[in-house]
Amino acid sequence: MRRLFWLGIGLAVGVVVVRKATRAAHSYTPAGIADNLSQSAGGLVEELRSFVADVRAGMAEREQEIHEAFAQGEAFDDQFAELREDPRLGDREIFPEEHQR
Repeated sequence: MRRLFWLGIGLAVGVVVVRKATRAAHSYTPAGIADNLSQSAGGLVEELRSFVADVRAGMAEREQEIHEAFAQGEAFDDQFAELREDPRLGDREIFPEEHQR
């Protein structure tokens, strides 16, 4: 009975080692490398989509703030006001396309 127990333990350990070795060997084959690259690319695409969705949500939120301020007759928060007031910069360096006409 004791020998059967240790035989079973040895077989279980052997199976685990062979499976891990097979997975490791597969990861270095061309098919395994292609699988890893496709998974990495898929993750990158998902992260990019998430970033774009966050940017769009921020844009929509800011646009809503501007519309609300306009509806109430208030000037919206101008992020470039401090730069335009700086005499060293002026409008020409911030918005060069407006002064090329």
